[in-house]
Amino acid sequence: MAIRSSPPPAVELAGITKRFPGVVANDRVDLRVVEGEIHAVVGENGAGKSTLMKILYGMQSADEGRMQVNGSEVRFSSPAEAIDAGIGMVHQHFMLADNLTVLENVVLGAEPTRRGTIDRRLARRDLEELGRSYGLDLHPDDLVETLEVGERQRVEIIKVLYRGARVLILDEPTAVLVPQEVEELFRNLRELKSRGHTIIFIDHKLAEVLAIADTITVLRQGRTVATVDSGEVTAHELAELMVGSELPAPSTEPRASDEHVTLSMQGLSVAGSDGRPAVDAVNLDVHRGEIVGVAGVEGNGQGELIEAVLGLRPTSDGDLLLDGESMNGWPVRRRREAGMGYIPEDRNRRGLLPDAPLWENAMLGHQTQPPYARGPWLNRSGAREATTRIVSGFDVRTPGIDTSARALSGGNQQKLVIGREMLAGPRMLVAAHPTRGIDVGAQAAVWENLRTARRDGLAVLLVSADLEELIGLADRLVVMLRGRIVAELDPATTTPRLLGSHMTGAAAEATDDEGRTP
Repeated sequence: MAIRSSPPPAVELAGITKRFPGVVANDRVDLRVVEGEIHAVVGENGAGKSTLMKILYGMQSADEGRMQVNGSEVRFSSPAEAIDAGIGMVHQHFMLADNLTVLENVVLGAEPTRRGTIDRRLARRDLEELGRSYGLDLHPDDLVETLEVGERQRVEIIKVLYRGARVLILDEPTAVLVPQEVEELFRNLRELKSRGHTIIFIDHKLAEVLAIADTITVLRQGRTVATVDSGEVTAHELAELMVGSELPAPSTEPRASDEHVTLSMQGLSVAGSDGRPAVDAVNLDVHRGEIVGVAGVEGNGQGELIEAVLGLRPTSDGDLLLDGESMNGWPVRRRREAGMGYIPEDRNRRGLLPDAPLWENAMLGHQTQPPYARGPWLNRSGAREATTRIVSGFDVRTPGIDTSARALSGGNQQKLVIGREMLAGPRMLVAAHPTRGIDVGAQAAVWENLRTARRDGLAVLLVSADLEELIGLADRLVVMLRGRIVAELDPATTTPRLLGSHMTGAAAEATDDEGRTP
């Protein structure tokens, strides 16, 4: 009797090793992904997840090990070769051209031609057929710049499907989505799975991993430590596999705020890049010892609000006051010297000089003040001493303060930025997505730093896409929609779903004739 052999896995990586100067990113990593499953890869920042996916997608080459796709050994030298083998990747930061339509973005670089010209009719037909087949509802002629975040993500998914991908790599796909958009994404992924596609899913939110994945592989310090069925493990057990401790949670504490208003926005308006109001007549106070959380789907004015408070973007109307003193017209330097701290949304673009040593990065934004300055001169010894205190006090894991910021994991980069701001003793802290893209261990450290600062009387304006984080840390919550504050909520009685409905405008639409929200 003939023995039926099981089909080869869709993807198999064996003994993958990748070295960079001073660090081994992947150390003999094994990953086996069965065809037609949703397979999550989790681990701390610096565990080697991104490097492993870049190797699979042809963006980097392994130093050792082998890769197989559908049983055939492969070695990709470019993403184009990976795409030809049926592997597509949806990056966390979308790779779309805002000034092009959905159709133009999808076919860009893979345009069908007829008699030497682009066959737009065929491209449109293929796009609409893909959308119908997978339940990915999109309008081909919409400009990408007009799309919501969840819609942009669907464009990215259709883009890789259009190129024939059977294996989809999704890097932190829920990082910028509200709960309703996450549910829609998960429906799309299950539909893809039902049609035989294989999905590799990288995420830090372990509850989401458990909700969507069939199988989970855990990486720690560049090595594979476990592969488990999602139904046989809890979030706490996963966190312990990842970092050796239980899953942290942002917990609400009794309010420590007083009546003193540290930051006041009065009728604040800010013009967007298109000249239209990105922030429209916002009134908001942040008290001493209070965390005010700002929720909103990305692109609804939160970024412009932060930039106006920091002096990075001019206001078009209204007043900004710090401890009762008007900041209108103050440059960034004066605001920083007056006690304004800043944790930027993008630490690499706005918070760090990646190729500079840690002691130079520790000075950024504070280089005119002690201990980093002595009169008009930089104080190198003072900067080095302060950096040592930051590394020790905020558990920044590094070989030394002369190490470049680029060599640190994302979580340790974030702890360096937070330590730098806290050591300066700010009166007001603007924290933009402080835990985005970092693992559960670093996340716990960030939350504890914010809680400690709040207890010590720091006023905090917290903008985050993590709704659990907002609800768990904030004393008050406000929701921004199309540049306006449309709701103020009590975190003690708010759920992520309710918060998400205000963020998308669904709560306002659901309000009945008597003004009550069902």
